[in-house]
Parts: sequence; structure tokens; C-alpha cells
Amino acid sequence: MTTTLISALISLVVYLLALLWLGAQSLGGQTNSADSYFLADRRLRAGVLFFTLIATNFSAFFFLGFAGAGYRIGIAYYPMMAFGTGLAALSFGSLGCRVRRLSAQHGLITPSELIGHLLPGEGLRLLVLVVMVLFTLPYLALQPLGAGYLLESLTGGAVPFAVGAVLLTVVIVLYVVGGGMRAVARTDVLQGVLMFLLMLMAFVAVAKGVGGVQTANRTLLQQLPDLFSGAGRNDFFTPRMMASYLLLWPLCLPMFPQMLMRFFAAGDDRSLKQSMVIYPVVAGVLFVCPVMIGMWGHLAFPDLVGRASDQIMPLMLGHYSPEWLTGIVMVGALAAFMSTLDSQLLALSSMLTRDLYKRYWRPQASLSEQVRVGQLVVIALAVAGLVIALRPPEAILSLATHAFSGLALLFPMLVGAVYGLRWSVVGAMLSVIGGEAVLLGFAMGVIPEVFQGGCLPLIPALVVSCTVLGVDYVIAQCSRPAEA
Repeated sequence: MTTTLISALISLVVYLLALLWLGAQSLGGQTNSADSYFLADRRLRAGVLFFTLIATNFSAFFFLGFAGAGYRIGIAYYPMMAFGTGLAALSFGSLGCRVRRLSAQHGLITPSELIGHLLPGEGLRLLVLVVMVLFTLPYLALQPLGAGYLLESLTGGAVPFAVGAVLLTVVIVLYVVGGGMRAVARTDVLQGVLMFLLMLMAFVAVAKGVGGVQTANRTLLQQLPDLFSGAGRNDFFTPRMMASYLLLWPLCLPMFPQMLMRFFAAGDDRSLKQSMVIYPVVAGVLFVCPVMIGMWGHLAFPDLVGRASDQIMPLMLGHYSPEWLTGIVMVGALAAFMSTLDSQLLALSSMLTRDLYKRYWRPQASLSEQVRVGQLVVIALAVAGLVIALRPPEAILSLATHAFSGLALLFPMLVGAVYGLRWSVVGAMLSVIGGEAVLLGFAMGVIPEVFQGGCLPLIPALVVSCTVLGVDYVIAQCSRPAEA
């Protein structure tokens, strides 16, 4: 056994045992109510809330995808992600506070219940539910898929892909079913700390291996100056494309059901506002680490093409850092996978339990019954995610690719309603359906790419969605005097 494999296995065992222990500690404070299970009694305070927000959002793409993008695009990828994330964090203190107060005052637990309260209408509630499930479930399935592959690679095949995916999913199910949001939030603290520390350790180790930050960057500037271009290599970020990405993150991030439910679970407005301030600072510091490591990858691995570049982080660690550190840092990537998956499982289970089972099948379901059903739905979703991960259909992968844009199209309708714009139910539904139809048209090639205007497909889809809402608002305003 190599030193890397030994350190990886030891770190993995300790990490998984720690997750199970934290999950077990959450059982004591659990009450038999939907609020307690799905929202931790709405008592998440600043420290825990910050870690659960950031751990939920930082998937393993932070470890592997950022480094790969740094390799392919260059330093331009960093400001796009850092500024976009900073803009998205503004929603914590503005939208988050309003949503928290509404949910607490009216006993709302799911995003569908929120929109149902603001714009009463069964069709709209179901539409929001369908869109959120449709674009979250494929993304959920990618987590065990990525974790299984990473664990197989990390252990040199000692833990096969299928075994690794099942093992990590079972651990998540155990603590989510047992402790609900309270267990998820506590494990997110551990996973968030691991992600921060291990990424910094990786950066320091690789920087030392390449001769220091200044030396490595000076060499790269001479060999590949386009890595330091503001537009990225091959002019990847045109002004329109950069603007598209900077708009994408603030719109999609608060529309993830697991993020909205963090707003519901916040203990007070102050905790959300503190997270709003700290989140972009931490992201701004951490995001530069994997991007720089990816750029430095050209010094040792100059010929990686396409998706092969997403392996640059483990390649650089294996080449430049001590063997024991490589295994430990990759456990940090597993933590990123798992902290996203557990939140998605809990969010979707709450929606399917409250918005389908309780509303349409068993309206008289007690709070304890809702908790039991929610636990069963967590298990069912985990099994479904595993089945998809083991043999992912092309349609699922395509949906996951468009998940961010698909959810971002809910933003104008939902946020406008939160801030007091009372669209008609028909107008709200048409705005979402119209935007999603345009997105689907681009994805299937029905709408020519020229209509994107050099932007992401989200932008023309968003124009359609907002236009529908604007027309609906004008019609509503014009009809008021006649009604009077």
C-alpha cells in the first residue's frame, strides 16, 4: 500500500465516523415536528448558518472544477466566480431576511408553500415544485456519481466506483434520516472547516513545490501570457459572456431549494446579514487557490485536453506535495460532494412530503407522520440518485448541465412576489413556462444559437420571462381604474 492510499483510507474512516457521531448527537434535540426535522426549529445562528450556507453551495466543483477551469481558461475565471458569488451573497441579507420573516410568521417550510402564500394558485405551486425537483434531482444524482469516481481514483481502485458511491450515500442517509436539518447543519460545519483548511494546505504545498507563487507566475507569464488575460485563453470571456455569468450566480443561487430553506431555518436577520458579509470574503480568498493550482498545472502537465484537465488538482498534489497530503486533501473534495448531497436530499424530501403527500394525499397527516414520511422520502431519493449515478442517462446529464439556468428563471417571478409585486397567477406561470421553453429550445437546437447574442442561453430566456411579467403587471395596473 502506498502512503497516499494509507492516508486516504485513514482520513476517510475518521471523516465518516465523525459524520455519524455528529448525526447521533443531533438526535437528542429532535422533536417530533416538521419544523424541527426540516428546519432545525428555525434556530440556526450566525456561525452554523454561515457554514451550512457555504458548505451547501460548495460542491466538489470547488476542488476539481475550479482547478480545471484555471488550467483551461486562466486567471480570468477567478474574478468571474469571486464577483458572481459576492453578488449572490447580497441575497442573504435582503431576500433572505424577508423570506425568513414570511416563513416564520406563516409557518412556511418549503419554497412551494412560500409562493403559494404570496400568489395563491395550485397550478403555480405545482409548477414551482416541478421546476425545482426537475433541476435539482439530476444535480443530486451527480454527487454520488462524482464521489464514487473520486473515491475509486483516490484509493487506486481498492474501493470500486459502485461501492464508494453506495458507502458515502448510506452514511449521508443515516445522519439525515436520524437528525434532519440539525444533523445536516452540524455536519456542514465539519465539512466547511475541512474544505477551507485542506484547500489552503493544498495551495501552500503546491506553491512550495513550483518554487513559490511569484516564480511560478513569472514563468507562466513568459510561456503562456494568455493565462493572465482578462478575457481568458482564446478570449473565453467576451464582455457579454462575462456579464452573463455575473448575472447567473446571483439569480440561481438563492433559487436552489436547499438554499431557500437555509433562509427559512435562520434564527434571526442578524445571522443572515453576518453571513452576507463573511461569505464573499471567504469565497474571494479560497477561490483563487484552485484556480492558481490549475494554472500552474501547465508547468508539469502541459498537454491535458478537455475534461482531462479536471484531474489537474490530484495530479498536481501527487507531483508536488507529500504523498500523505494528497489523500487527505481529496477527502476534502469528498466533503464538498457530501455537504451538497445531504442538503439536496433534505430539501427535496420536505417538498415532496409537504407539497404532495400532505397537500393532496393526506391533508390530515400529523406532524409526526410528516416527519416519518420525510425520512422515507430521503431514503427513496437517495436510492433514486444512486440508480441514476450508476447508469446516468444522457437526458439526466443534460438537465444537470442546465440546472443553474433552469432555477434562475424562477428568480424574477418569486422575488418580485416577495417584494410585493402581485403578478396574476396566469402571468407568473407563463413567465416561468416561457423562459424554460426558450432554454429548452436552445438546448435542443430548435432555436438557433445566433439568438443568444453572444450570451448564455439564460439571457434571452430571462428576457422572455421578464417581458411576460412586465406585460402582466401593466395589464393589472390598467385594469384597476376600471374595477374602481
